Amino acid sequence: MASTANPTRDDFAALLNESLGGADGGFEGRVVKGTVTAIENDMVVIDVGLKSEGRVALREFAAPGMKAELNVGDEVEVYVDRVENSNGEAMLSRDRARREAAWDKLESEFTENARVEGVIFGRVKGGFTVDLDGAVAFLPGSQVDIRPVRDVTPLMDIPQPFQILKMDRRRGNIVVSRRAILEETRAEQRSGLIQTLAEGQIIDGVVKNITDYGAFVDLGGIDGLLHVTDLSYKRINHPSEMINIGDTVRVQIIRINRDTQRISLGMKQLESDPWEGAAAKYPVGAKLSGRVTNITEYGAFVELEPGIEGLVHVSEMSWTKKNVHPGKIVSTSQEVDVIVLEVDAEKRRISLGLKQAISNPWDSFAERHPVGSVVEGEVKNATEFGLFIGLDGDVDGMVHMSDIAWGISGEDALNLHRKGEMVKAIVLDVDVEKERISLGMKQLEKGAPAAGSVGRSGGAGVNKNETVTVTVLEVRDGGLEVQAGDDGVTGFIKRSDLGRDRDEQRPDRFQVGQKFDAMVIGFDRSKKPNFSVKALQIAEEKQAVAQYGSSDSGASLGDILGEALKAKN
Repeated sequence: MASTANPTRDDFAALLNESLGGADGGFEGRVVKGTVTAIENDMVVIDVGLKSEGRVALREFAAPGMKAELNVGDEVEVYVDRVENSNGEAMLSRDRARREAAWDKLESEFTENARVEGVIFGRVKGGFTVDLDGAVAFLPGSQVDIRPVRDVTPLMDIPQPFQILKMDRRRGNIVVSRRAILEETRAEQRSGLIQTLAEGQIIDGVVKNITDYGAFVDLGGIDGLLHVTDLSYKRINHPSEMINIGDTVRVQIIRINRDTQRISLGMKQLESDPWEGAAAKYPVGAKLSGRVTNITEYGAFVELEPGIEGLVHVSEMSWTKKNVHPGKIVSTSQEVDVIVLEVDAEKRRISLGLKQAISNPWDSFAERHPVGSVVEGEVKNATEFGLFIGLDGDVDGMVHMSDIAWGISGEDALNLHRKGEMVKAIVLDVDVEKERISLGMKQLEKGAPAAGSVGRSGGAGVNKNETVTVTVLEVRDGGLEVQAGDDGVTGFIKRSDLGRDRDEQRPDRFQVGQKFDAMVIGFDRSKKPNFSVKALQIAEEKQAVAQYGSSDSGASLGDILGEALKAKN
């Protein structure tokens, strides 16, 4: 039998467990109740029923920002870390006890998605610390308020509600939000306030924020958007041109979306609409003065009066400048004269013309330079079909390749002139509607037909159905290039017009310099004559038949032509 005079360490452990109610009744890791036996300076002595008392810092009994209110004899709950330390005292913690109790409560509230009350008491990286009745939670900086808050000092050490976003008891992590509470409260206020508003209502508000597309106006707990297009009837590039943050403005409620709780506001609706009676104020054809307010790729906007702008399309900006950017014709803020072309009051559109306010240079040119007059200008451009000549009034005239010189081909004539060269030409035709001026240079050469005959004949001295003697200038596969007379207009005879018979339609039977008669059968687009031997033969045959009888009377065609030939000789 073991002696009890000198008990072993196991015997002491067994006796201690027995005194505490057995192994299941151990104190370590539990929250127990104790009694305050003394308060010594900043430490509180607590008896929890163990052989030794424990000490807890007085500050653990104080709420953040407050002094501890504790007296001897008060009963408190503490957490037992260890039964004894090296000094033989019980290791107790009031904070741990409060934290354990708080976690139990918070888990229940988190499950129910309920609000919790806490106090912001410190700063950490990325946010703040919040005391939730013993449990420490993290408040991210983005969750402090609906809008960024620069100074949170007024919010610290004040009990206020929070929403638990996330919690992990094993890791001891709790994330809370103050913003969620404010948004919920604000939504309730907005819902109540929006019921008191109506479309068309006029109300005062305070400008809270300004963006490129408008301004947000506080209507007393709910914001409305004042779009830049609803600030004024006149063009506004940025809302700051009319309003500033903090201004009190009078607005009209245009639309209310009660589902999204969005409110559209307007200021120009409180003014008279300048478009009323616009059709009467701006009749088509009226000449007006305005200011260029905006320039785009397709034209320029001109303000006729505050709130009314018209568009000058790029095609209506200049008579002579084509395919250029409107910014090269007018500039912003420039005062210009315009003509009203069209008014659509319903669509709030006015079409204006800038070039119509000045004289048409094509009309002016036609008045100053009638057909047959001589003009001088610079070769602006040489193309494969002719030359463009710069003329008075900033207009261009064209000399077709066939009207450059006599006796040579059009391609060779083009090579005689270069860009920038000053030349003289005669006016052949002016088409004001199509803005075209046809010029001729060869008509000014010595021996050329008079300018007046150009207009009458359309082919420099020859007329349709006229019979002329031509000289072969060039033999081609498709026909002959010929010249009327010794020093007249050049023209062409197609292969099929060289004779009635197929054998006669061979160009190679003619030689350069050979002369023969042909009939003028028409003119091409450049007013160059077309000749025909075949047409002349048919015409002479008809004439012979008419004068010397017909084959119906018994005479053969040979007899008739023989008689005609005798008469001609």
